[in-house]
Amino acid sequence: MRDQEPAPGHPERRLSTKETAELLGVKPDTVYAYVSRGQLSSRREPGGRGSTFDAKEVEALARRNRRESSGSSGSGGELSVRTRITLIDKDRYYFRGVDATELAARHSYEEIAEWLWTGELRPGITFTAPKAAVAVARRAVDALPEHTGPTDRLRVAAIAAATADPLRFDLSEDAVLGTARILIPTLVAALPPVRRAHRDGGPLAHRLWARLSGHPADEASLRVLDTALGLLVDHDLAASTLAVRVAASARAHPYAAVSAGLGVLEGPLHGAASGLAHRLLLDVLDQGTAAPVVADELRAGRRIPGLGHRLYPGEDPRARALFALLKEIPGAAPALAAARDIVATTARHTPLHANVDLALAVLTVSSGMPSTAGETVFAVARTAGWIAHALEEYGERPLRMRPSGHYVGPRPPQPLPE
Repeated sequence: MRDQEPAPGHPERRLSTKETAELLGVKPDTVYAYVSRGQLSSRREPGGRGSTFDAKEVEALARRNRRESSGSSGSGGELSVRTRITLIDKDRYYFRGVDATELAARHSYEEIAEWLWTGELRPGITFTAPKAAVAVARRAVDALPEHTGPTDRLRVAAIAAATADPLRFDLSEDAVLGTARILIPTLVAALPPVRRAHRDGGPLAHRLWARLSGHPADEASLRVLDTALGLLVDHDLAASTLAVRVAASARAHPYAAVSAGLGVLEGPLHGAASGLAHRLLLDVLDQGTAAPVVADELRAGRRIPGLGHRLYPGEDPRARALFALLKEIPGAAPALAAARDIVATTARHTPLHANVDLALAVLTVSSGMPSTAGETVFAVARTAGWIAHALEEYGERPLRMRPSGHYVGPRPPQPLPE
């Protein structure tokens, strides 16, 4: 009779941590990350110096990783990535299984970021950056031309902050989390202030407000900004998030992975979409009605910004949450009315609901922010989600994000060009 219960799989064959890491193609630290996520079980043998792992269980995980890295998802060959971070389902979305809009209603951006990274809530946590990192990032950003956009500023700040961090290549979970808690406030502190802030501490939303608006911040407006950050922290495998995971798959450090995400975010179909909605709102407010503005957009063959989302057949839950809070701000009433007018006018042509870009535009227009402010909010918020995805990817087999090209060019051999 055995003294201990048999481990899963073949009880006679156990692998050391080194053997397990080699079979999975990962670092030994990643093996224990698999254990903490429940993907592997370990056992410490009596008198042994380290943990051992069931060989069949390890081989099954290796086969599963190989299947995922092949890019086959059963849905037309699209790349499929297993994740525990965000689920989008039936006009709702969830962070680690918890309704994201409810989380954002009850918790600060920093608390939601911690939940996304660790699955634990840390009430009252705020992120602060060391003065040295902020100084390096500010110098780099201040050297840019005055017309530089916010995403470029944030990308330069991330690269500058990386040069000040000699430990950036440490990809262990604790090190990456430490980097994340420093990088996000560094990005905010590196942005040029629009108005003088009373202090550089406190919740991140308070510090970000001073970089976006010259208007004094009231509590209701700060709550909308903080909620927007929390709602936008992640949205499954958006284009920028996929770029981050590709970088992390190649074992790029967190600063570089975030920089990859910022590069994709700048596209007009992604993070910059709120700026288009901002300008549309201003045009409607100037004209006094949405009809002529919508007509001009349609005549030019452009889609109406701020409307519709391919993942939500109904209303975007992020927009719904923000519109409810914006109603509490008296100064937002004209912009809210203009947004409703846009939705109602466009519904005669195509029944589309408002998305989060239109809700962000109401905030930025009513708060006297520039048209690029929504892009800044989006980028700062999403940095936390990118870190969460990078952490997941660091725990997977390296270089698995490598789809195969389908060559459709001339068949070889071809003659040398003259």
